[in-house]
Amino acid sequence: YMGQRRVHGVRLISFLLSVTLKMMKLTRLSVPKSSFRQNRGAQRSIVTAPSNRLSRSNASGNGLRATQQVLRDTKRFLNIHEYQAMDLLKSYGVRTPRNAVASTPAEAEAAAETMGGPDFIVKAQVLAGGRGKGKFSNGFQGGVHAANSVLEARSLAAKMLAHRLVTKQTDSRGKPCNEVLITERLYLRRECYFAILLDRESKSPVMVASASGGMDIEAVAHENPSKIIKERIDIHEGVQDAQVERIAKTLGFTSPATLPQAMDTFKKLYKLFCEKDCTLVEINPLVETHDGRVLCADAKLNFDDNALYRHKDVEKLRDVSQEDPREVEAANFGLNYIGLDGNIGCLVNGAGLAMATMDVIKLYGGNPANFLDLGGGASKEQVTEGFKILNDDPRVKAILVNIFGGIMRCDVIALGLIAAVTTLGMKKPVVCRLAGTNVKEAKKLIEDSGLRMITADDMAEAAQKAVRIADILKMAEDAQLNVQFELPL
Repeated sequence: YMGQRRVHGVRLISFLLSVTLKMMKLTRLSVPKSSFRQNRGAQRSIVTAPSNRLSRSNASGNGLRATQQVLRDTKRFLNIHEYQAMDLLKSYGVRTPRNAVASTPAEAEAAAETMGGPDFIVKAQVLAGGRGKGKFSNGFQGGVHAANSVLEARSLAAKMLAHRLVTKQTDSRGKPCNEVLITERLYLRRECYFAILLDRESKSPVMVASASGGMDIEAVAHENPSKIIKERIDIHEGVQDAQVERIAKTLGFTSPATLPQAMDTFKKLYKLFCEKDCTLVEINPLVETHDGRVLCADAKLNFDDNALYRHKDVEKLRDVSQEDPREVEAANFGLNYIGLDGNIGCLVNGAGLAMATMDVIKLYGGNPANFLDLGGGASKEQVTEGFKILNDDPRVKAILVNIFGGIMRCDVIALGLIAAVTTLGMKKPVVCRLAGTNVKEAKKLIEDSGLRMITADDMAEAAQKAVRIADILKMAEDAQLNVQFELPL
């Protein structure tokens, strides 16, 4: 079976889904074609291909959306702020506009005064795209503004700092703006797009460029793909002069003054890409100023998490305030966690079973609050920490434990649950389904502990119970009734 279904690796998720669905005796939900691979450092990268065998029922389609949301959110890389990226570019000799970072309005004013020019650009520093069209929690519109004076730069910074910016790439809460970047205002002849990224199809770095820069490059690629040019780089030979010259001329850097500048910039960016183990170096826009300078006016750098042990200087740039605090806490304990927007917490072993569990929750009308894969070697302490994260999440109304014991023994899960209840004072209802290795020992541990939790014999029953409990609590909240589930019951 598994030898016949491979896309970028063994289709383990398809196998787990089919086994799980047989256990549930569901015949209407078809198995989506999915796959995953486990990276070094216990990071998981999930790859999917759309399936033509989706269920005809609306419930099944809703279920698959839970998996699709996780697939969108399971990117694992270090992302740094624009001002940090600018500093790295300058360390490699790449030319950028004059700039300075500020964390208070007074610092913003001082930074503008230092530059000496009459015009400035004030940019909110948050790790999200679409800043220019975003909206702050105080109602201020836009995270990128031009300032015509030092005092205006200060005023703009005051409206951005200490507020949350909501963009098309954030959730409804947005991300905190703790710094602003003050840059000189440039008067431009041209704006281009340039990036270096890893291309999985060719298994090599690729330079991607377009003369249509300074805008949504995804829209350009969708509406006019002929404007996107690519140059594959042989990892053994490195970037060649002929390649960078071709790109530079295609982007319009043809004069004796700008051509060598553009070529030199591309080479230096590739050196940065390789030496710092980047997964993405993106310059948007790459500009030519009115006086013939070629500059990187904005930069986005992503780094391979698995290579950070080689780059402690880069690792120090991580800003955890921009990340989901639940994910930060889980990562500290080696747990694979992705926060979602639902109200049913999931604690599962194995990525495939975790995704199947979320889909079945959606199938029965619920919404998963997270993806949490304990993996095969979780300790009692890690299990306890997983329960703590779910118990502390105010959005979680019920917790569904779904363990199919193979490498991960059921008795370890039981010990973690007992420890969580006794040490954390858990008050949220727990629906527990255990099967597999040491399941008898696990049930005996729970029985001897005196705990009475909601149990289920299979995944379908467990999901239905969790959904019903979450619905009861939601209705009670809407009616302003106080309903509590306390363990032991």
